[in-house]
Amino acid sequence: MLFLVLIGGYVMAQEETIPLQEETEPAQEVTVLNQVVPIDHIVAVVNEEVITRNELNDLIENTVKQLQKQGTQLPPYDVLEKQLLERLIMTRIQLQRAKEIGISVSDTELDQTLRNIAKENNLSMGDFYAALEQEGIGLSRFRDEIRDEMLMVRLKEREISSRVNVTEGEIDNFLRTQETSAIGNDDYHVAHILVQIFEQMDAAQVEAKRLRAEEALAKLQEGVEFAQVSAEFSDAPNALQGGDLGWRPIMQMGPAFAEMLINMQPGEVTPVIQSPVGFHILKLLGRRPQETPVVIINQTNARHILIKINELTSEDDAHRMIMQIKDRIDSGANFAETAKAYSEDASASSGGDLGWLSPGDTVREFEQAMDALLPGQISPPVRTQFGWHLIQVVQRRTQDVSEQQQRQHAHKAIHARKADMVMQEWLQQLRDQVYVEYRAEDI
Repeated sequence: MLFLVLIGGYVMAQEETIPLQEETEPAQEVTVLNQVVPIDHIVAVVNEEVITRNELNDLIENTVKQLQKQGTQLPPYDVLEKQLLERLIMTRIQLQRAKEIGISVSDTELDQTLRNIAKENNLSMGDFYAALEQEGIGLSRFRDEIRDEMLMVRLKEREISSRVNVTEGEIDNFLRTQETSAIGNDDYHVAHILVQIFEQMDAAQVEAKRLRAEEALAKLQEGVEFAQVSAEFSDAPNALQGGDLGWRPIMQMGPAFAEMLINMQPGEVTPVIQSPVGFHILKLLGRRPQETPVVIINQTNARHILIKINELTSEDDAHRMIMQIKDRIDSGANFAETAKAYSEDASASSGGDLGWLSPGDTVREFEQAMDALLPGQISPPVRTQFGWHLIQVVQRRTQDVSEQQQRQHAHKAIHARKADMVMQEWLQQLRDQVYVEYRAEDI
């Protein structure tokens, strides 16, 4: 209990703790009915929104539990506190930006995401809610957190899509380099520490950041676990997850990193490497050959009709509309012409034709319904995160897609490499444009 008192900022007396709200004064303690109670206060202002001590304490407590479950040594409390306050600030900045440009997540979309999370964990919705309750997570708070994550994902996707483009020429060059380069085309499992720098920093500030990165490297060389050093020093979003970047093609890492990694053995770390966004340290966790097998798959040519669910069309109204369309088709109406007239998908102009679909091209509910049909058959209404669908299978074929798969992998690697750089730069720019005021004396 003492540990929770230090982390959460609460002093327990008798049976309960009551948080009180107070915005401008520093944290104090008052006694109410023999209970010692903390008074909340503001720790930061982001534009016109505040972050309170209780918000920060909640995040610290949850993060400590997560690190303990992972078996990661906790960084010093003041370091963890500052890192997590910056995370709250960056989250608030992104949510404000999403609201500013009109990005939103409807309750219907949120509910579908929660159903997907439950399904991925092999839980019914009732069992899922019970699991949350057992973990001490309130449903309302969990919904808010998932909605915020969805908003930030959509915001980042919007920024990446507008800034990152991969040309056919780049794909050709990528594949040609894989064949001829001494770097090869193996996959590498890498962990990463980033000490971030910003455009407005002067030479002295950049040098201080470099020295911080060198301090992190020194700790690694002394034998301190990489996950612990990442949690203490790294400014990367996955710092508290050990900095793990997962498996990546070596060509995705960029020339400066790739040239070092190819000469390393698993367990070794790089020296400090500078890039436009900061100072990096990489640890090689594993290496494996990248296979290029012959890929033969079953493809389906399908078309569909979609009625979306949104603020203007309720779940019941959308289902009623799709049933009426189904009755019309069952009575002899042409599927393609009906799609042109009623479908709310971009494919409507082509009669709902989605072209040749490979496994994984569509969401799971759509693919399962499509796979159950014979050519010419029409599905009953199918519910996905996009709304209600009718699906018709036109024909099927077996296709060798080895070359297409190679090009898709190359496109993904190039896009990911560009997106990493663009996202770091964009987040820095976003942070620089926002008014942030730190209020607490101990932050």
